[in-house]
Amino acid sequence: MELCCVCVNIKPKIPTFTFTFTFTHHYSFSNNLHASSSKSLSFGYLSNFKITTKPHHKLSCVSRQVKSKNPKRRASSPPPAVAGESKLERLPADLKVTEAPEPNSRIRLTVEVPEKVCSDSYRKVIAQLMKTAEIRGFQRGKVPEDILIRHVGEKEIQQATIESVLKRTLPHSMSALTDKALRDSVRIVSRFPDMLRTYSTQKSFSYDIVVDVAPEIKWISEDAYKNLKIVVEIDSDVNAQVAADQEFRRRHKSLGVMKIVTDRGLEIGDVAVLDISATTDEEDETKVEKIPAAESKGFHFDTEDSDKLLPGFLESISGMKHGETKTFPLAFPDSWKQEHLRGVRAKFTVECKELFYRDLPELDDSLAEKLLPGCTTLQQVKELLLLKYQEAEENAREQATDNAILDQLCKMVEIDIPQSVFEEQGRQLYGSTLLQIQANMKLSEEQLASLSSPKAVKEYLEGQKDNIQKVIKQNMAVGDIFKRENLGFSSAELMKEVENSIAEFKRHKQEYDEERVKDQVQEIMEGAKVLEWLREHAEIQCVTR
Repeated sequence: MELCCVCVNIKPKIPTFTFTFTFTHHYSFSNNLHASSSKSLSFGYLSNFKITTKPHHKLSCVSRQVKSKNPKRRASSPPPAVAGESKLERLPADLKVTEAPEPNSRIRLTVEVPEKVCSDSYRKVIAQLMKTAEIRGFQRGKVPEDILIRHVGEKEIQQATIESVLKRTLPHSMSALTDKALRDSVRIVSRFPDMLRTYSTQKSFSYDIVVDVAPEIKWISEDAYKNLKIVVEIDSDVNAQVAADQEFRRRHKSLGVMKIVTDRGLEIGDVAVLDISATTDEEDETKVEKIPAAESKGFHFDTEDSDKLLPGFLESISGMKHGETKTFPLAFPDSWKQEHLRGVRAKFTVECKELFYRDLPELDDSLAEKLLPGCTTLQQVKELLLLKYQEAEENAREQATDNAILDQLCKMVEIDIPQSVFEEQGRQLYGSTLLQIQANMKLSEEQLASLSSPKAVKEYLEGQKDNIQKVIKQNMAVGDIFKRENLGFSSAELMKEVENSIAEFKRHKQEYDEERVKDQVQEIMEGAKVLEWLREHAEIQCVTR
């Protein structure tokens, strides 16, 4: 029995974060600050410069949204000091910040820096240089400004002044957005040479910032998710009784001994080793083509698994003896899993290379312990196997139902997904895929490096764009419902699950971040609560396909 197993990330992971602005320009000046030797002086003002925002874990909990379509101008000035919050440096004049929404939940800020702020930053740069410059004939801190400028260079000081301005004004520019800006999404998009050119002529300049913000969730109607009508398609082979019977038979066969058939042809219950070739069945022989997907050498065919092969295949080879070859026509049904073969008429040639039968032990209670350790009777074995597959069947139905619900939710919301959220979710999904591949086939370091390259990640993001966007919509819809319906769980329940997760990390001797574990456990528990609530309030119909 094949069970559908789909891993759903319930909510996008947007943890507490810090913006890091690292401007790409770092200037070193090699003017002679010493008469006897040349020294390098570095102005990397924005290196490791950080703006810490308020903790903001869940996109769905953001209440402040940019709704205006028209740019609006505001004055940025230091807000009153609040206990527990870092204070903004007081500037000699207010900045003029124009805020305009852009596609993909992005906001552009145009920051106009007045001459007073530029002049004040210039004086701070000069003062800093005065303290550190050592020029023969002058005491440290007593170097005349014109001589200092001559030694350092006027252009270099202008560059350092611009970096100083950016360092001082960025927190003010972002002050209205720090509670809703998304992690690692802030970028200065103005070109440094343009800022330098403007400042050198006007003694003031402006710059643009773009930042992704938490997107707004728009439902097709306010109560759309409250009256879901779900049709859940269940595979016909998801049947606990059939699966339990097959498992019982498989365990019995594993206790048998394979023996060579010498005096008869192929019968049901036998195992044959076959060479299979196939071509298209055409009246015009010039049009005949091979069908590689249907060919196999040394194929081990268990006749009790014939339902997995092309209908009519078993009947066509029944009675074949060791060394015999048969040719026969078959048609691939329209429901065949490989689409390019559906409806194709084929001609198969099969050679029986080996033929075996199973010498099985007689079924009685003495085999119970071998069939399933701990059991004393065959009936007990059958009952426990049935119970196992009934649980698996129920899990499969619940998963199929959850998947159908999530698919419906995705169609009910409109979300302008930020690029940073798209890339983060995409990388998480790609990382999970790599882990699964690594677990299944043990990739070499070279293969893993190739699959982890920026090019490979980019190709994955482009190829899986629709799927990634679907997952994000589902995640955010679930998070919004959790808030709307005031769902919850106790702190004790949360901590118990966190402790269980941490215990698993320790048992496998893996590193972990306790806060991150708590966030992830909370997200999973919230998602489970929402899906439980939706199942209770939805009209669900299960159909077999």
